[in-house]
Amino acid sequence: MHQEFEWIEKIAPDMVETMVQRFMILRYISWMGPIGRRVLSQEFGLTERVLRTEADFLRGQGLIASTRSGMIITGKGQDVIQGLRGLMDQFADIRHQEVELSKKLGIEKCLIVAGNSDEQPRVIEEMGKLVDESLVAILPSGKNVIAVMGGITMAAIAKALTKRVGENRELLFVPARGGVGEAVDIQANTVSSQMAIHTGGQHRALYVPEQLSEEAFEPLLKEPAIQKVIGLIRNSDAVIHSVGDAIRMAKRRDMPVSVIEMLKKKHAVGEAFGYFFDELGNVVYKIPRIGLQLEDLTDKKCVLAVAGGASKAKAIAAYMRHAPKQTCLITDEGAANLILKE
Repeated sequence: MHQEFEWIEKIAPDMVETMVQRFMILRYISWMGPIGRRVLSQEFGLTERVLRTEADFLRGQGLIASTRSGMIITGKGQDVIQGLRGLMDQFADIRHQEVELSKKLGIEKCLIVAGNSDEQPRVIEEMGKLVDESLVAILPSGKNVIAVMGGITMAAIAKALTKRVGENRELLFVPARGGVGEAVDIQANTVSSQMAIHTGGQHRALYVPEQLSEEAFEPLLKEPAIQKVIGLIRNSDAVIHSVGDAIRMAKRRDMPVSVIEMLKKKHAVGEAFGYFFDELGNVVYKIPRIGLQLEDLTDKKCVLAVAGGASKAKAIAAYMRHAPKQTCLITDEGAANLILKE
């Protein structure tokens, strides 16, 4: 299809340019609507007259609607975006970027969503759809145990999963780490339960603090109920996790000021699985924890890392120095472009 698109561009370049522009406008309205013409014209560098012409066309096709608050997408418009997304991504050369990014990071696969989730929160929803599609494609039929990390990104991803993931599968979601230390709605326990609800699967909880002293850590590991869940986590078939900004994550977990200052001095940029990394990928600090360890990822059949936004580019690149080769990174252009430029 991509080659045919190139031929069309040669014979009718204006048509291709118009199609791409209208698609980008339509998708932006979907992400940011309701939105006014003035804001939209500034975003795309178009005059208000040109933007008005394009908006009138999209409205005439029933793809957008006007409200007092601004333009919004219609159901028909959403269908067009969904139907053309793959073709538009090819034309925008995102597929080429995905290959280059996976080579640079040394992992099996990268999937890139257009946009920058730092500025356009709706981009995370698109990343969630790719997680859904990936699980449908990768997970085998039958029983699957999926270990899930917590966090803001992961909570958003959970909402994007669908019953398609559970078709012909018996899914069991488990938290990849202890559940205390963050807001309830973004704890791994909550995220795993939401993923189970959205896919029609089951879940198990792990009600233990994430950060423990060595004295408290050992006795808990001997508890039968905890041992059972940890066994499920360690033997899980798939892992879904995010990558966080080091300092932001430390503050969110209410870590001691002395530790936060130490992380700053050691130039920590990223965090995953309780490990804090500097730009070179060196582990500068590790939180003792009950649950999945970084080394446990090596034998996992499916590892999905989900993180986007330009602000996370350094964190993603740092963690990927430790990521297993079978990792599939789902990210956005904001992060991908910066990583590729380094």
